[in-house]
Amino acid sequence: MTTTAWIPALPLLAFLCNGLFGSFYPRRWSHRIATAAVLAALALSIGTVIGLVSHSGHGPFLYGDLYTWIAAGTFRVGVGIQVDPLTAMMLVVVTGISSAVHVYSTGYMEGDPGYRRFFTYLSLFTFSMLLLVLANNFLLLYVGWELVGVCSYYLIGFWYEKRSAADAGKKAFVVNRVGDFGFGLGIFLIWVTFGSLDYHTVFAQAHTIVGQHIALLGMEVPTLTLICLLLFVGAMGKSAQFPLHVWLPDAMEGPTPVSALIHAATMVTAGVYMVARCSTLFDLAPVAADVVAVVGGFTALFAASIGLVQNDIKRVLAYSTVSQLGYMFLAAGLGAYGAAAFHLMTHAFFKGLLFLCSGAVIHSVEHGFHAAGVHADPQDMRNMGGLRAQMPATYRTFVVGALAIAGIPPLAGFCSKDLILERAFAHGNALGTLLWGVGVAAALMTAFYMFRLIFMTFHGEGRYPAEAESKIHESPVSMTRPLVVLALFSCVAGIVGWPELLGGPSLVHMGEGILAFLAPAFGHGHAAHAHELSEAVAWGLMGLSVAVGVAGIAIAYALYVGRPERAVALGRAFPQVHRVLLNKYFVDELYDVIFVNAIKTLARLLHRGFDVFVIDGIVNGTAIIIRDIGAGLRPLQTGRVNNYATVMLTGFVVIAVVASATWL
Repeated sequence: MTTTAWIPALPLLAFLCNGLFGSFYPRRWSHRIATAAVLAALALSIGTVIGLVSHSGHGPFLYGDLYTWIAAGTFRVGVGIQVDPLTAMMLVVVTGISSAVHVYSTGYMEGDPGYRRFFTYLSLFTFSMLLLVLANNFLLLYVGWELVGVCSYYLIGFWYEKRSAADAGKKAFVVNRVGDFGFGLGIFLIWVTFGSLDYHTVFAQAHTIVGQHIALLGMEVPTLTLICLLLFVGAMGKSAQFPLHVWLPDAMEGPTPVSALIHAATMVTAGVYMVARCSTLFDLAPVAADVVAVVGGFTALFAASIGLVQNDIKRVLAYSTVSQLGYMFLAAGLGAYGAAAFHLMTHAFFKGLLFLCSGAVIHSVEHGFHAAGVHADPQDMRNMGGLRAQMPATYRTFVVGALAIAGIPPLAGFCSKDLILERAFAHGNALGTLLWGVGVAAALMTAFYMFRLIFMTFHGEGRYPAEAESKIHESPVSMTRPLVVLALFSCVAGIVGWPELLGGPSLVHMGEGILAFLAPAFGHGHAAHAHELSEAVAWGLMGLSVAVGVAGIAIAYALYVGRPERAVALGRAFPQVHRVLLNKYFVDELYDVIFVNAIKTLARLLHRGFDVFVIDGIVNGTAIIIRDIGAGLRPLQTGRVNNYATVMLTGFVVIAVVASATWL
């Protein structure tokens, strides 16, 4: 346990070192300390996985408290660690992506005045996520959960001098507070119900409260269902599921390495991890599980449709992240927790790759525009085109990431996406079949918008002034090397979950693959009762999945390479649809009307009515009364000794008269 405790401790020490003493040594030492710490944590995490794999994923598991944190009556919470296959996988994903982001950032953030501050925040962010996944109780999970939210506020609003960045940071923070309020209520209800926040105790006793109800708004609600729904509200905020998805696209205002870290392996996957960790509870609350699946499926399709027409390269990837997270919740809600966790892992590699590639493009285009004196948005794909000649390494790795997320074999995304669609189809009821159809439609859209991005950015003629062309070039090695590493993992990571039809688990050395490796972390779940598919049906589903991905790429090629005018004509043929998608279904505007503007109006009324008249009235009124009393007494202070003597004598006489009258 001591060795495992060093995994989060190393980034924490790097944060403290750079935060407290960073100004006393050269600025480049800040990234060296932070990067060395996260690489060491990665090595320890890999050692943890190797240890579990050597025991076929069945132990030895770590579980225990390092020390008692809170002890008050019957309430006791410790700072403890749990390491099982799910934790081990998350440790490697978090430290692996974080390592790539740290190395990449040395080139991307070079010359930024907030260089030290940036790496300090990265270390704290990494520590927070590691604390979250290692926690062995709900309160410690909540601490990591909130620290991740605070760090995202710091990093999204890192360039706080820009109004848009500061607003994006506040938006992320406020929206997540909505979700975290529900999450906190869920944890309170867990304590009230079970008398403990310890994972083992809660999960072991969960079956004993099946059938127990709680009064809510005059209705009797199953206690477990309410607990799970409240926990899922937190997951909706942290993992940007509809309707709490609105913060994540605006998070693009932060530096691109932050986008990669948030959208690939850390903050946004916390909700998926939490649902998978609480699989025992969700299996016993089928209504809550169905809600998770439906929200995930809807979000996958909803966000993918928005990504079809976005022009900001990072926003396309942001809506892609929202959509892919929907896939994960779809699988988790249907009880396929292993498939959800597998897609979480593969998504971390190819989405981290895609964001870092987009950062390389933005970094180079922005430099070219600035050097040439061109004033244009370096993130708008309409200002790009033909970049594959200037940026060949970025182009090749970008294509690998796009193929992976499109589900093209043999890349990692094919294995995990196909597994989710297969489990949805095999679920055995109408909901599973409906969500399978939703997943297929979202997969078609994903392949289309990803290769729309590729073709608009790297193919065709450059849509920027000629004087900027010579200034746009490939990124430095510090930025391209992490791209190559992530591209490699995007190719090979799927082998641990290779489909059985294509050779299956025999290709790996994890028993029966990653699902068997992860199985000890989950209960049997209602996914265990899914129908077995015939080989012919399984082949048909896999073929359809691949065909959908190829079709999406072909449509994008036809519209943006073959005859680009078709894309313009299509938008003009359906102007209202294009407008709705481009404006993200006007959800932000609706929230402004219903919530933001209403709260602002209420705040103004409270300011003018209560703050000014009541609060200020009491404070200012007290001052006015004391002032007037002072003004009335001021004439008594004449400075003349004879006046003071007269007053004293008068007072003495009055006292004497009153005393004499009393005696008589």
